[in-house]
Amino acid sequence: MRALLGSLILAIMPFSVLSHDLSEAEMKAIALQAIRENPEIVMEAVAILEQRERAQQAQGASLVVAELQKSTTSPVIGNPDGDVTIVEFFDYNCGFCRRSGPILQDILGEDSGVKVIMREWPILGEGSVYAARAALAARNQGKYEEFHWGLMNGGGRATPATVRQLAKELDMDVEKLLADMNSPAVDAHIDESNQMARSLGFTGTPAFIIGDQVNPGYMEKAQMDQMIAAAREG
Repeated sequence: MRALLGSLILAIMPFSVLSHDLSEAEMKAIALQAIRENPEIVMEAVAILEQRERAQQAQGASLVVAELQKSTTSPVIGNPDGDVTIVEFFDYNCGFCRRSGPILQDILGEDSGVKVIMREWPILGEGSVYAARAALAARNQGKYEEFHWGLMNGGGRATPATVRQLAKELDMDVEKLLADMNSPAVDAHIDESNQMARSLGFTGTPAFIIGDQVNPGYMEKAQMDQMIAAAREG
């Protein structure tokens, strides 16, 4: 509450008042009196704070995307030279991530200008971690995208048994896959995902960045199409 009140004071107090050497108690008294006389300014101040938060979030998203564009630990699907970049943070045992999978596949089938940066972010237990590590290790056999969609579109939870079964169905070298799952590159990817998700304020999966717009949650295709169009126009 104290933090919110402090932010409201900064939002509603004119600079001419803030520039004076007033104590915290005096500034609070002036702000509270202004609120009593004009209660509508609270909503205006909240709107200002929300606008500032969105601007900061967009700036953070732009920095994350710029960092990801240079990262070699991020698998990419779609057009690697696309004019619109989507970043997806996901977990193979997340129901809404699985609902998002076919939507993303439809978009990639319809729009050849979309690049998707995949961020494995396993947060739903050991099965999720095992699946994420296996998917990242599949890159060493040129099978990441096939492995990804096999896990994302498969029925039931991802477990060590289902992961190994998928590798066999894709004619992969299972022993090599198991060894590559513990590589430094796999560790780096998952660590980076955790750090980036925290910096963006994500609390669950799926989470998307489209252009510089952040959406921490599931999206229907129409909403995703709108954000892609906005990113392209921007």
